[in-house]
Amino acid sequence: MTAYWECLRAIVWREWLRFVQQRSRFFSALVRPLLWLVVFAAGFRAALGIAIIEPYDTYITYETWIMPGLACMILLFNGMQGSLSMVYDREMGSMRVLLTSPLPRSFLLASKLLATALISLLQVYAFLAIAWFYGVQPPLAGLLTALPALLLVALLLSALGLLLSNGIRQLENFAGVMNLVIFPMFFLSSALYPLWKMREASEWLYWICSVNPFTHAVELVRYALYERLNPLALGICLGLMLLFSLLSVVSFNPQNAALRRAA
Repeated sequence: MTAYWECLRAIVWREWLRFVQQRSRFFSALVRPLLWLVVFAAGFRAALGIAIIEPYDTYITYETWIMPGLACMILLFNGMQGSLSMVYDREMGSMRVLLTSPLPRSFLLASKLLATALISLLQVYAFLAIAWFYGVQPPLAGLLTALPALLLVALLLSALGLLLSNGIRQLENFAGVMNLVIFPMFFLSSALYPLWKMREASEWLYWICSVNPFTHAVELVRYALYERLNPLALGICLGLMLLFSLLSVVSFNPQNAALRRAA
C-alpha cells in the first residue's frame, strides 16, 4: 500500500510542478470562461431575453446560469491539455520509463488522470472565486456540493482525452484533434443555452445536444451547484467515465512514438 501511495503522490507532484512552471496555462484557462462571463453573457442575455427558473424553482441571472457550463469548459480544456502532455511524455520516452514500475499499468494511468483532474479543480475554483467578486454568486453551500460533481466530470473528460491521445502518434497532430473535439462538444451542449431554447430553434440540434456527454456533465454540475441531484446525468457521467477509463487503459501503447521513429 505504501508503494501505491508514494507512486500516486509522485505523479500528482510531477503534474503540479509542470503546472506551476506553465503559468500561461493557468491564465489562459481563466481568460476563456471569464471572457464568456463578462463580455458574451451580456449579448446572450439580451438575445435570449429569458429568466432561468428550472431546475432551481427560483429566478437566477443568465450569468449565474452559464457559470457551471463555463466551469466545465475549464475541465474540458484541461482534460485535453493533460492528454497533450501524455503524448509529449510518450514522444520523449518518459512514459515508458514510468511504466517500468512494478505497479499495474491501470493504477499508473489512473494516477495520471487523477492528477490532471485535481489540477483542473484548482483552476475551476479560482474561476468561481473571481466570478464571485464579479457578482455572480451561487449558494455558498453549492460550492461544496458541486465538488464531487466537478471531480467526476474532470475524471470523465481526462479519460476521454487520454483515450483520444492513444490514437495520436504525432504531437503536432493533437492540436487539430483537440479543436475537433472541444468546440463541437462545448457548443452542442447546454453550457450556454437551455435545451428547450435549442429545441425551439431546431429539433435535430436539440437531439444532438441531448446525446452529447458534455451536456450531461454540465447538467450534473449545474444541479449540484444548487444542492440538487440529477440522477440521469450522474449515471451517464459515471458510466462514461468508467468506460473511457477502461478503454484508455486497454488501448494505451507507450511504444507508439518508438514505432513511428523506427518507421
